[in-house]
Amino acid sequence: MSLKALLAKILAKRIHAKTQKWANNPIETQQKVFQELIKQATQTKFGKEHNFSAIKNHSDFTKNVPVRDYEALKSYVDLVVKGEENILWKGKPLYFAKTSGTTSGAKYIPLTSASMPFHIQAARNAILSYIHETGKADFVSGKMIFLQGSPVLEEKNGIKLGRLSGIVAHFIPKYLQKNRMPSWKTNCIEDWETKVDAIVAETIKEDMTVISGIPSWVQMYFEKLATKANKPVGEIFKNFNLFIYGGVNFEPYRAKFENLIGRKVDSIELFPASEGFFAYQDSQKEKGMLLLLNSGIFYEFIKADEFFTENPKRYTIGEVELNVNYVLIISTNAGLWAYNIGDTIQFTSLKPYRVIVSGRIKHYISAFGEHVIGKEVESALKEAMEGTDVRVNEFTVAPQINPKEGLPYHEWFIEFDSEVSEEPNNLEEFALQIDAAMRKQNVYYDDLIVGNVLRTLVITKVPKNGFQEYMKSKGKLGGQNKLPRLSNDRAIVQFFEKKE
Repeated sequence: MSLKALLAKILAKRIHAKTQKWANNPIETQQKVFQELIKQATQTKFGKEHNFSAIKNHSDFTKNVPVRDYEALKSYVDLVVKGEENILWKGKPLYFAKTSGTTSGAKYIPLTSASMPFHIQAARNAILSYIHETGKADFVSGKMIFLQGSPVLEEKNGIKLGRLSGIVAHFIPKYLQKNRMPSWKTNCIEDWETKVDAIVAETIKEDMTVISGIPSWVQMYFEKLATKANKPVGEIFKNFNLFIYGGVNFEPYRAKFENLIGRKVDSIELFPASEGFFAYQDSQKEKGMLLLLNSGIFYEFIKADEFFTENPKRYTIGEVELNVNYVLIISTNAGLWAYNIGDTIQFTSLKPYRVIVSGRIKHYISAFGEHVIGKEVESALKEAMEGTDVRVNEFTVAPQINPKEGLPYHEWFIEFDSEVSEEPNNLEEFALQIDAAMRKQNVYYDDLIVGNVLRTLVITKVPKNGFQEYMKSKGKLGGQNKLPRLSNDRAIVQFFEKKE
């Protein structure tokens, strides 16, 4: 065992003991986080306007601070973006993580000097937790790759901004720098396909032991490696035994990965977001990820089936139940208050508190990390129809993860209104117009197309009254029932595939 592996085991033992201390006292831990957050933000603009000085407990908090999403918090964020101080949190943020996806375009999520260390710490502790449980530490002496966005940052009113993964690259500890790949120069390449080719060239002769990234990106890297070497990834990297991922559900990819690697490898699931690092898989034996209760985030939970009712109950950590679908609400040391990130979770364990990500409170597609929302698909279709006689009765969109041939894609199932209008003369051209509109709206989707992870979308025509038949088959025809514009699986569109 190398000295580095030995030191990693010692550190893993120490961090495990610290983790157990707060994990075994969850309610007390969350209460301390809550009180500290309120204390630190009392004199901010948000704190003054929401009576923080009078907030003594969770009940006071719920009375004074309503649940908000980004749109509802945007007026405060806009002031921060303009460079004003003491708005949502003390001083100014260190960075903005720029993301896409709302009705008003890009989101600017603040990262502060208080919040940033926890993003780094959580990623480190996930690996240390694995070392402590399994006793495996030799991989720390090998090369590690973290597939991420470019670390080149923009600047807005004196505050640097970029994608979270690119920002995090600036905080990699020195002891990891020698082992970390790709090189800084390669990491700065903007074009994804060029970047992957460069990463393959840099890594193919190295002793890669840990590989990390969103599964769809890593799959592309593996495919290029296997093609170039003409052998499985597990033979190229004989000591590769740990895959770290987050962002999307890994299960649809698992079989493909095992085939590309040629053998099974251990994996660690993470639950990071620009808004905070919420959980990581702390055990290879237990289902779910350890919810991080001591990381500057105060959690509330609203039952998903009650979320859209008037004044739904906001539960704290000591009140949650197993296997209930909750909307995750966070208050953070980056200045997000009672903030709805849109994710739904379920608890798989209450001792300690472990969660799985069960989906989104609104319909979406993120099978490849693209985070496409309903507004985007509706706007894209509308834009493609402008200036034409084409009209659409109904449509829905689903990911095609495992096509019979070629790259994966988004499949649009469209019922054209042929009685009052013409169908597109050229269906493929119409599809490209929708695709172009999608790419303008959603940078993640554009990245996937540019990077040849996805091909442009495919349209499948649905016969007249096809969607009515589907809704009828589900007992949801009429009333307030609406066909979801998009879904993260193919449960809806299977109805049409069976009829073919």
